[in-house]
Amino acid sequence: MNQRRLLAAIALVSAACAPAAAPLRGVLAPERRLPQLTVAPGHRLIAFKWEYEEGEIAARGEGTFRVASPDSVRVDFFLGGGLGSGGAVLIGESLRSAARQDLVKRYIPPAPLMWAVFNRLAIPALPDTVIRIEGDILRGDVGRPTQWRVTARGDSIVGLEHISGTRIAETLTKSGSSIFYEAPGARRKLRLTIVRQQEVGPFDASIWSL
Repeated sequence: MNQRRLLAAIALVSAACAPAAAPLRGVLAPERRLPQLTVAPGHRLIAFKWEYEEGEIAARGEGTFRVASPDSVRVDFFLGGGLGSGGAVLIGESLRSAARQDLVKRYIPPAPLMWAVFNRLAIPALPDTVIRIEGDILRGDVGRPTQWRVTARGDSIVGLEHISGTRIAETLTKSGSSIFYEAPGARRKLRLTIVRQQEVGPFDASIWSL
């Protein structure tokens, strides 16, 4: 089997492992729209613990986010035991790192899902959004066929799913201080636990260069 066929076979197996997207729950609300979901004004320093799994591989450590409204984040992470470190910069929809880009895409969620961590809705502009309401939860399916599913409570994102075909390719959920990202087909999981966050002054411009 040549490399192209092997990659195609792997993609098919991965897609088959991803769960099917369930029908959107709640009461249809055609008069509602997705809320304006943006990064909080100012500058914040956020410290977190992280745990990563990919198949049989597991790692954990600590890290920080430096967030500058409206659309800039610097992430630095450190492996437990002082075994290594890394960093990346997300500005707008561009995610950059000093490491190889394939490694960045492997370990860090794509830009729309990363932005959901900071309450910014940054999915591509697509037609046909269907809104349903269930209690204080608003859910929106975006695109035809659906490509993104947004779950919000008030003006806060609590979940974002990327849907490919009829299956969930990636998902991010937030509950209190916990943030969970999963790519089921690739058997990748990333859990963040926020341990501290504070408002700070403007960051030095040098942090946006890698």
